[in-house]
Amino acid sequence: MPLIEVRDVSKVYDLGEVQVTALKAATFDIDQGEFLALVGASGSGKSTLMNTLGCLDRPTAGSYKLAGEEIATMSRDQRARIRNARIGFVFQNFNLLARTPAVENVELPLVYAHGVTSRERRRRAVEMLQLVGLGDRLDHHTGQLSGGQQQRVAIARALINNPDILMGDEPTGNLDTRTSREVIEMFRRLNQENGLTVILVTHDQAVARNARRSIVLRDGEIICDTTDFHQAQDALLAGQEAGA
Repeated sequence: MPLIEVRDVSKVYDLGEVQVTALKAATFDIDQGEFLALVGASGSGKSTLMNTLGCLDRPTAGSYKLAGEEIATMSRDQRARIRNARIGFVFQNFNLLARTPAVENVELPLVYAHGVTSRERRRRAVEMLQLVGLGDRLDHHTGQLSGGQQQRVAIARALINNPDILMGDEPTGNLDTRTSREVIEMFRRLNQENGLTVILVTHDQAVARNARRSIVLRDGEIICDTTDFHQAQDALLAGQEAGA
C-alpha cells in the first residue's frame, strides 16, 4: 500500500464574490522512501498541494489517504494529531524562536507530546542536533547561527518526532548556493540512509534535480509526473512559455 494516495483532489478558495480553483483533480501515489519535488511557477498550485499533503489544509473535493487513513474528512484537531505524529516541516524562513537556544527550539514539538519527560526531550533534541552536525551549537541562540546552521536546527526540529515524511517548503530559498547544496545533501542523506520520505516544494531547478521524481504543476493541474528530470524540465519550460 502506498504511503500517500491522492484521488481527484481539488481545492477551491471562496473569496466572496470570486472562487479561485487552486488545485484541480490531482491523482497520484507516493511510496514510503521516495524523494519527490513539487515544481511549478508562483501560483501553480504547488504550495496548495503541499498544504494538503502536510495536513495543514483539507481538500474541497476528492480523497487523500495517508498510511491508509482518510485525511479529507478529518477535523482540524485530527489533522493536527496526524501532522505531529507523521510529518516534519522545514520552511524557507526557518521559523525558529529568537533568543532561544538551538536545543530548546528542537525540543519544542515534544512539548505537545504526551508522556515525554523534560529529560527525554533534551536527550532527543541533542541527538537530532548531533545528527545534523550541530552537536557543538546546542546553546547557541538563533542570532549566533548562520543561515545554514539555522536551517539545520529547523531540520533537527522537524525530525524530533521521528516522522514518516519530511516536507520542505522552498527550504533553500534564503541560503547561498554552497549552503543550499549542503542542506539538500542532508535531505538526500536522510532519504537514502534513514528511508525517510522527502517532499520538496521548489521553483529552483537546481534543487529539483536532486529529487528522484518530479511532479510539475501549472494553473492548479499536474502536467507532468516523472522520474526523468529532463522531461520535468521540458514540461516546466513549456508551461512558462504557455503562460507568457
